[in-house]
Amino acid sequence: MEFDNLTQALRRYRELIIKESREELSRLGKKNSGGLYDKIKPGKVIVRPNSLEFSIKMPFYSAFVDQGVKGADPSRVSPNAKEKKQQAPNSPYKFGSGKYRGTFDSFVSKMTDFAKRKNIRFRNKKGEFVAGGYSSMGYVIASNIYNRGLKPSLFFTKPFEKYFGQQVPQEITDAFGLDVSNFIAFMIKQNFRDNE
Repeated sequence: MEFDNLTQALRRYRELIIKESREELSRLGKKNSGGLYDKIKPGKVIVRPNSLEFSIKMPFYSAFVDQGVKGADPSRVSPNAKEKKQQAPNSPYKFGSGKYRGTFDSFVSKMTDFAKRKNIRFRNKKGEFVAGGYSSMGYVIASNIYNRGLKPSLFFTKPFEKYFGQQVPQEITDAFGLDVSNFIAFMIKQNFRDNE
């Protein structure tokens, strides 16, 4: 039995989820988050008699951007930081857990590059630049993020739950019904031919 209508409906919903995930990244100002926007790609759509499957390809770190990352120890955040509380208390990921690759030194290096690109430097209360280079600023940014965590963006979770959160969309069930009707009509026609 062919599931052409169901396959097409799943492809449409997959494309909607990709489109809205990208829009959510743009809205949140995370479009350039490691090039994630351009790295969200359609995967396979597989329809079997007992299961439906469609996938969306994203880099490994997309889960961290979507779900956020718990900070290692919010009490160690710099006294000058605006946010001092845990940013992702319900995230399954945590800085310092040792489960995922990457070192603190490489993180500091990336934050140093970020500080250079954005020209983020230390300032006094008058807003004047003060001593302390980009590497020091990179260390402070990395340390604060590491200890406080990263807020979840839900850039993927929101669109996915919009379409598949509570129940399967009516278009999917209608497409399945149409495929079944077409199959039954084909079998009846085939049966009449076989009996002529």
